[in-house]
Amino acid sequence: MLDDVNLTLKEGEIVGLLGRSGSGKSTLLRLIAGLARPQGGSLTYMGAPIEGPAQGVAMVFQGFALFPWMTVLENVQLGLEALGLPQAEIRSRALAAIDLIGLDGYESAYPRELSGGMRQRVGFARAVVVHPNILLMDEPFSALDVLTAENLRTDLIELWGNRKLPIKGILLVTHNIEEAVLMCDRVLLFSSNPAKVSADIAINLPQPRERTSREFEDYVDQIYVEMTARRVERIRQAQAQGAGAIEMPLSHVSPNQISGLIEALAAAPYDGKADLPDIAYEQELEVDELFPVAEAMQLLRLADVEGGDIKLTHMGKRFADADLNERKEIFSRALMSHVPLAAHIRKILDERASHSAPKTRFLDELEDHMAEDSAEETLKTVVSWARFSELFSYDDDAALFSLENPT
Repeated sequence: MLDDVNLTLKEGEIVGLLGRSGSGKSTLLRLIAGLARPQGGSLTYMGAPIEGPAQGVAMVFQGFALFPWMTVLENVQLGLEALGLPQAEIRSRALAAIDLIGLDGYESAYPRELSGGMRQRVGFARAVVVHPNILLMDEPFSALDVLTAENLRTDLIELWGNRKLPIKGILLVTHNIEEAVLMCDRVLLFSSNPAKVSADIAINLPQPRERTSREFEDYVDQIYVEMTARRVERIRQAQAQGAGAIEMPLSHVSPNQISGLIEALAAAPYDGKADLPDIAYEQELEVDELFPVAEAMQLLRLADVEGGDIKLTHMGKRFADADLNERKEIFSRALMSHVPLAAHIRKILDERASHSAPKTRFLDELEDHMAEDSAEETLKTVVSWARFSELFSYDDDAALFSLENPT
C-alpha cells in the first residue's frame, strides 16, 4: 500500500525509485501509466487526472514483452498503429527508432533470433517511437547479464545526454544502488509497511559518471546508510520489546545465505568487517539479496549493521569457525534469545502434552498484526531457521509443528 507519496517529475530529469521488493515502486509506475487506479489520492498528467493509459506516457518492462510472431519492425510499429497514424509515417518513425537504439539491420528478425539485450532494445525502441513525454522503466536491465546491462545503460545515458531521445523525463525503478547513482539526477528511497518515500537524494554529478570516483562512492555509501539505518533501528526497537517482537515481519532468508555471508565476511580481505557496497559488489548482490541477509544477521546478533558497514559479532566469528553441529547450537541459542516468535513456538510445543500445534495456531496470531502474505513469509522463515538449528520441526503436509526431530 502506498502512503502519502508525493512526486513531481521535472522536464530533463531522470528520477530513480529505489527500494526493496514490496515497497510500492512498481505499483507507483503502473498508477502513473494508467494501468491501475489509486484507492485514494490523485494523479495528474499535464494537468489532467490519469484515468487510464495516458497518451504521452510509455513504459519499458522488466520482461521484454514482445510479440514472438512479429518481427522487430512490426513490434516497434505496433504503438504507432494504435495512434492511427498514416502507414508511411509509421514505417519511417519505426525505422528511425530502430536505428537510434542500435538495431539497424535487425528489422526483419524475430524475437527468438535476438539476444536478451537486443530484445530489450526492441522494447526501448517501441517505447520511444511514440515520442512520449515520460518514459517509465521498471527494472529494465535486471533480466540481462552484467555486461549486456552495462552496455545498454551506457548507450541510454549517451542518447539522453546528447538529447537524441524524444523524451522529456524518465522514471526508473531499480534495486541496484550503483545503477541509480550512475543514471539518475534524483533518487527517491522507498520504505515498506507502508510504502512511502523515506528520502529524496539529489545526485549532483556531471555525466558521464565514473564509478571509481570518490564522489560516486560517497553517494553510494550515503544511500546504503539511508536504506539500512531505519530498518536496523526497527529491529533493535522490536527486540527491546521482547515478546512484542513476535509481530515483527521477517523477510525469507535461508540459513545457507546467512552462513555464506558470514564466511565471506570472515575471510580476507574483510577479516570480519566490510562496507556494504564492497561486499555487495564482490558477492554480486543487489538490495533485495543483501539487505535481508544483513538484517537477519543483525536480528540473530551474528553481525552489527551500522553506518553502511557490517561487522561480525563475537558469536558471528564463532559461527564462521565452527563445524556444522556447533553452528546449529549457535543458531538455536540465537533463535531462542533474539527471535521471540521462534521462542514462542518452542514454548507452546514444550507445554503441550502432545508437543505439537497446528500452523493456524501461530499464523492466526501473526495475521492479527500483519498482512496475510507477510505472516506466511515470517512463519516460513522461522520454520527454515528452526529446521537448521533443530529447534523444532514442521510437517508441511499436515501443517503441524512438533518436537519430533530435536534432541
